[in-house]
Amino acid sequence: MVNSGNTQHLVVIGGGMVAQRLVEALRARDDAGRYHVTVFAEEPRVPYDRVGLTRWFEDGAEGVALGDPALWADPLVTLHTDRKIDSIDREARTVTDRLGNVHAYDELVLATGSSAAMPPIPGNDLPGVFVYRTIDDVAALRGWVEQKRESYPEGKPVRGAVIGGGLLGLEAAGALTALDAQATVIEFGTHLMGVQVDLGGGQALKRLINGKGIGVRAETATSQMKPHRRTGHVGRLDFADGGRLDVDVVVVATGVRPRDELARAAGLPVGERGGAVVDLSCRTEDPHIWAVGEVACIEGRCIGLVAPGNTMAEVVVDRLLGGLAEFPGADTATKLKLSGVDVASFGDAHARTEDAVEVVWADPVAGVYKKLVLSDDARTLLGGVFVGDAGPYASLRPMLGAELPGNDPSAFLLPEGGGAPNLELSDEANVCSCNNVSAGAIRGAVTEHQCTDVPGVKACTRAGTTCGACLPLVKKLVDTELERAGIEVSTALCEHFDLSRAQLFDAVRVADLHSFSDIVARFGVSAGSATGAGRGCDICKPVVASILASLGNGHILAGEQSTLQDTNDHMLANLQKDGTYSVVPRMPGGEVTPEGLITVGQVAKDFGLYTKITGGQRIDMFGARVEQLPDIWRRLVDAGFESGHAYGKSLRTVKSCVGSTWCRYGVQDSVGMAVELELRYRGLRSPHKLKMGVSGCARECAEARGKDVGVIATDKGWNIYVGGNGGQTPRHAKLLAEDLTSEELLRTIDRFLMYYVRTADRLQRTAPWIEEVEGGLEGVREVIMEDSLGICADLDSAMARHVENYEDEWKAVLEDPEKLRRFSSFVNAPKDADPSLAYVTERGQRRPATAEERASGVVIAGPKLEVRA
Repeated sequence: MVNSGNTQHLVVIGGGMVAQRLVEALRARDDAGRYHVTVFAEEPRVPYDRVGLTRWFEDGAEGVALGDPALWADPLVTLHTDRKIDSIDREARTVTDRLGNVHAYDELVLATGSSAAMPPIPGNDLPGVFVYRTIDDVAALRGWVEQKRESYPEGKPVRGAVIGGGLLGLEAAGALTALDAQATVIEFGTHLMGVQVDLGGGQALKRLINGKGIGVRAETATSQMKPHRRTGHVGRLDFADGGRLDVDVVVVATGVRPRDELARAAGLPVGERGGAVVDLSCRTEDPHIWAVGEVACIEGRCIGLVAPGNTMAEVVVDRLLGGLAEFPGADTATKLKLSGVDVASFGDAHARTEDAVEVVWADPVAGVYKKLVLSDDARTLLGGVFVGDAGPYASLRPMLGAELPGNDPSAFLLPEGGGAPNLELSDEANVCSCNNVSAGAIRGAVTEHQCTDVPGVKACTRAGTTCGACLPLVKKLVDTELERAGIEVSTALCEHFDLSRAQLFDAVRVADLHSFSDIVARFGVSAGSATGAGRGCDICKPVVASILASLGNGHILAGEQSTLQDTNDHMLANLQKDGTYSVVPRMPGGEVTPEGLITVGQVAKDFGLYTKITGGQRIDMFGARVEQLPDIWRRLVDAGFESGHAYGKSLRTVKSCVGSTWCRYGVQDSVGMAVELELRYRGLRSPHKLKMGVSGCARECAEARGKDVGVIATDKGWNIYVGGNGGQTPRHAKLLAEDLTSEELLRTIDRFLMYYVRTADRLQRTAPWIEEVEGGLEGVREVIMEDSLGICADLDSAMARHVENYEDEWKAVLEDPEKLRRFSSFVNAPKDADPSLAYVTERGQRRPATAEERASGVVIAGPKLEVRA
């Protein structure tokens, strides 16, 4: 398709993140349709987020999807997956794919990225040795670990090692831990993440990594990998210092190498360490060939970060459309994306600038290390390192190269509430490095494009749409600009309610209202108007449903309340990708009897369900059709189980270690406390899901400090931590109170949860709530422990009512024929399994077939089961 009319043909070789950004940017700016883009991806899938690769373990392909899928349906975009390009003919301006097809181009972009480096260690080709670069890599790693686990006697762990202690190595170690394998990181240098953090930060990071159950061996060189005598698979690592480590799986994460083989074969100049040499316009020696991302050697080096690659993509798009953009230099700021381990660095983190001054704040006990690198007059910010608490990172990174306000730069490193000066960012300050969005662009989105909230600014500027680390700063800028413009920063729930969620909660409670109709009639905006305001929407209806449930308004499927629920609450189960549902019975504290396990196993077997142990220490059963849910739950309820509320914005689980019941290190009965907490707070509806953990000693095996409420046993009682969570923005819980008795602990948690339920915003986790509630953590402590607002008696009685009035939602459904009627398929649906359901067998269980597997015909239909009542 060379120069068909006014349309030119742009060929992009590579289907990674930078290629996706280039195509997205071109289609956003090329209003005249000057280019038709053809993308050749070597992998058999659309571009995905390699930065968040570990999310694939939990969320599958959807969790790492990039951008809007509609991009690949654009008539001016063609994506070929599983289509490697074998050669480039520069003279003819054509490329040849692996099938032998020849494609002409007007302009060509190399976006082939890089491949994982494999050091020449003897034995690196043994079975069980992996790299960590693609979805196929992590899928193969998971399969290997699970296969090993199944072949071992119960209780024998799978032993893993990661060679390389950089960003990717630590994420790979986190992946092994997520697979319940032991992990040891082998690092040749003096400390972990040596490129990003200094020795002090590396030592703090090691403590945090050890706290996750991951071993670390620094200053260690691997001399060879030895096979197991019986299996021939990798079985041992030998080190240059004479040490050794028995292993079942090894992940090599020692860096990457640019995929420049096409550039070399085409005769294009490459850098000393590889990569297609480009100028500041990202153009190679050939005027019709460009290179972006990790394959581009720009200013003498290849840059293995997504943010500079995205900037290169934007530069090339500008040049293709007649602009004069140049690469402005690389923003090398990085954040470690490992749950529960907060690490970030930017700028001159190692203080290599002449006469640079380092300001350090360290708390070895808490595992916190923070450092600012400043000019010799201690005014201009040159860089920073944050380990254990990367809170200041988002605000300080955009100040790189600017003078910090105030006279004491150490104020920026003090713990929360230390009184750091407010930062006033210049318009040129880069807020979102992934998408190269400045503070001025965000302010302009508010003042010029009338964006009045963060979602609008994200859509307008793309700030915060990749890694999300900058979103707190984006929100702060948006709110500040709205206030400057004299625009009130709205806290309205939606167009139907001017009140915030917290205000609406109090209004409903005080007015003693019990239905959405009454609530919207009393507190709604323009109820009953022709515009439809007052009838509710998908924002306010679930919020009102949650408020009514929190106030003890009866079963969530009773009467009008049933129409307010979202999909999961509506069916008391989690909807899955193929339209079936998952079933999760409660197992308080992870404790379950052998008889209970047998029942769960028999139910799963009889209904053909896929079973998985969850991170919250219970069993999830996938693949139940809607009409099967009552039959499944009837058997579970008869066996003594109740709803685990995996579908609700409520308490999910209370994770526990075995504590003093069995463990020789346990100092308190963590299982008993976890069971008591879970049975006390089960069914408590809240603004967002709640998770808790109880550890029987300071070794913290239950990961309590990664939970909304974490309890850790001491010799004197219990310490309580609040405001932790995993997910995309992990937070470490903070100490609220120490050495509480069991009675004091329950009272403190009662009040904390009720205060949160009443005052948090819609879908707000406890961590951001604590940051925004008046007084922060100290304010919360004063309210619930010192009764500064005089509401503790009210909070206590509210929790007492919840405990007294709790009923199992599924048991109530089974006893109510009216509620049971909703759990049926359509009238004209087939009696047997839906014929559109298709599965494949994997590791002895069935899972939904992918589109490729459906097309190949290698699938099994949904089973026709004879279910025993």
